[in-house]
Amino acid sequence: MAATETAQALDAAERVCAQRGVRLTSLRRRILEQILKTDGVIKAYDLIHDLSSRDRTIKPPTVYRSLAFLLDQGFIHRIESLNGFVACNHPGEAHETLLMICDACGRIDEMHPEHISKALDHAADEKGFAISSKVVELHGTCRGCRDADRAPRASL
Repeated sequence: MAATETAQALDAAERVCAQRGVRLTSLRRRILEQILKTDGVIKAYDLIHDLSSRDRTIKPPTVYRSLAFLLDQGFIHRIESLNGFVACNHPGEAHETLLMICDACGRIDEMHPEHISKALDHAADEKGFAISSKVVELHGTCRGCRDADRAPRASL
């Protein structure tokens, strides 16, 4: 994400937090900024390493609490299959998410297909299941990697 886009996303997060009466602390903001700047998924321990300095090490519980806040506010998504995080392209808005993850280059595209959400609701209703959240992860190979004949990486 370009510097201007990152700045705009951080400003938008500040506005959403102010409207909701919650605080985007300096650490939460730094973590969100690092996630916004990362191309693809970033793991919690990468954030700890990237944001710590010689003089100050950020402790894992502090990072996990900040990530929980950012998730709760809808600024980021957790990618369960990769045990990492990615910025949301509709921050602060309630929505169901479909994430397409390229196993060759690591690119992640976020979509919000309403028909899939309705199909999931219908299937859950038929089973009497109450959905609390919807995030669908699809793994495969993006068009660019297929065109370049890139094989999926051994591990992400």
